[in-house]
Amino acid sequence: MPGINRIEMARYVYMGPGLLKELPEIVLKLGYERPKLLIVTGSTKTLEITRRRVLPLSDQFSQDVEVLSIDSNMSYLKRLRELLSKIKGVKPDLLIGVGGGRVLDATKIFSGLLNLPYINIPTNASHDGTASPVISSPLKSLIEVILNTPMKILAPEAIIADIEIIASAPRRSISAGVGDMVAKFTAVKDWRLAYMIRGEEFSEYAAALSIMSARLVARRAKVIGMGGLEGTAVLVKALIGSGVAISIAGSSRPASGSEHLFSHALDYLSGRRGFRPAMHGEQCGVGAIMMAKLHGINWRRIREVLKAVGAPVNAEELGIEPRHIVDALTIAHRMKANYYTILGESGITRSAAVKLAVETGVIPSSYLNKL
Repeated sequence: MPGINRIEMARYVYMGPGLLKELPEIVLKLGYERPKLLIVTGSTKTLEITRRRVLPLSDQFSQDVEVLSIDSNMSYLKRLRELLSKIKGVKPDLLIGVGGGRVLDATKIFSGLLNLPYINIPTNASHDGTASPVISSPLKSLIEVILNTPMKILAPEAIIADIEIIASAPRRSISAGVGDMVAKFTAVKDWRLAYMIRGEEFSEYAAALSIMSARLVARRAKVIGMGGLEGTAVLVKALIGSGVAISIAGSSRPASGSEHLFSHALDYLSGRRGFRPAMHGEQCGVGAIMMAKLHGINWRRIREVLKAVGAPVNAEELGIEPRHIVDALTIAHRMKANYYTILGESGITRSAAVKLAVETGVIPSSYLNKL
């Protein structure tokens, strides 16, 4: 007998050029009259956007506004702890996140820990987390351990995706967003595999929405690669669609599979070996190339889509040494407990990892000599 699903998603999604001006109307529609407002943002360009574009609007609907920034030069977790203490003192009625992935994740974390509603205003298209009630599993687990507090991530009350603002973000964010989207091709394959082998709950609707969003990006890759409002709008629409698929599934399964585990493994190794990781979506895109080959699907097509938007397709373009790529492949299966993927329960051997990375062009063939 089918179980009962609880779907949590944003009440309002506004997407288009110049739509930030709708913020006062949205706050009123949500039922807030002169709320105490706290804006979470970055420390550079997003802080400028907040001061120049968001604060003037907030005067129309808020009695009191506080702005807290996530300093990119400071330890992320250290800054989160400092800001959490400040937020408890401010006691806001509503949070607004203005920024990219790190800022919006922070907003979700504060919302989850303090049970506060929030609105997302993304400033780039580098990830699909804008619309979803999840953050990366390693980050969530780490924060719960450090703060000794369980945390339920809530869906945003509303999303305002102003395409003019997003289109002005650094071009690299577009390639990361496309990388995060092509990852859906392998993520859904992994999810179906977990359903067949482990009996994990599977949603055909969520899976179909995720794949449809990924196909939209693949089909319009050239337009997206050109930049501008049209291409940005296509990518943002797909990213929001992926976030909605996550909400329907009640987990990150439609959007995150073995390719995301590979990216998490690179992040893990970077913290221990001192190299700089690439953007999350860029790593997921390269991971999707390799995981697609393991699944027996068209990995060359994924590679073509990434190249069409100028996204990295190999270790050199990621700026990561081949040995880190290989090592990440061998430990990726350990990055998330009880998360079955094509990598299996014991992962793949080093020789298999080298062969996979060489055959897909992710690392040079000369690396075979180092086995």
